[in-house]
Amino acid sequence: MRSARVTAGPDPVVLVAHGSRDPRAAVTTEALARAVAAARPGLLVRSSYLDHGPPRPAAVLAELEAAGHAGVVLVPLLLTAAYHGRVDIPDAVETARAAGLRVPVRVTDVLGPTGQGPHPYLVAGLRRRLAEAVGTAAGGAAGEFDAVVLAAAGTRDAAARRTVVQVAEALGVALGVPARVGYASAAPPTAGAAVAELRAAGARRVAVASYFLAPGRLYDTAMDSARRAGAVALAAPLGDAPELAELVLARAGAR
Repeated sequence: MRSARVTAGPDPVVLVAHGSRDPRAAVTTEALARAVAAARPGLLVRSSYLDHGPPRPAAVLAELEAAGHAGVVLVPLLLTAAYHGRVDIPDAVETARAAGLRVPVRVTDVLGPTGQGPHPYLVAGLRRRLAEAVGTAAGGAAGEFDAVVLAAAGTRDAAARRTVVQVAEALGVALGVPARVGYASAAPPTAGAAVAELRAAGARRVAVASYFLAPGRLYDTAMDSARRAGAVALAAPLGDAPELAELVLARAGAR
């Protein structure tokens, strides 16, 4: 039997991450959920995972319906609209519907570029993490670099790769330096090859921005490749960056 309808507050937000065998990924996702909730007092924020661990999105949606919420907003924690965004997310909602879910669920755009291009919050979050990395590499001082590689997981989806290039181009414009994309898997070039290309073109200090939401095997692969190629600074994943929390809220319409 369902509980009484919740009458106060905005619709809760469910973050849907891909999930990972690496425990650091779930820790990072939960930290982002807390950051989103802290940025919007009164908003209920829950995390869920498509794979590698509970809770699954269908289970969280069912719990929120049972608690009496009249609607739910589902935000995919994805940086491209590749297979997981096009297929896995809708399938998760359909699984919940097949199990009896009746509450309305609004699925937002992914965090990566839409038809309007990269969101300014996304570019700002990348710049924050890069600035942190450059400062650390320079021993705490304000370091400098003259080119940047945007390291990403990689995908065989050509349309999704084009959106990663859009982000790299926007980041390069914002920083005023040449920018290239490097991947950990599925497509060339590797992050190390992208660093080497920029160095061969005359760049002396190449920094690497992280187009990853959380640490994991592919993040480590990309950064190890870039380090071996001579990158001077390696950015941490976006994680719970304030700008990423604001981007989630913007996607959810909770700002």
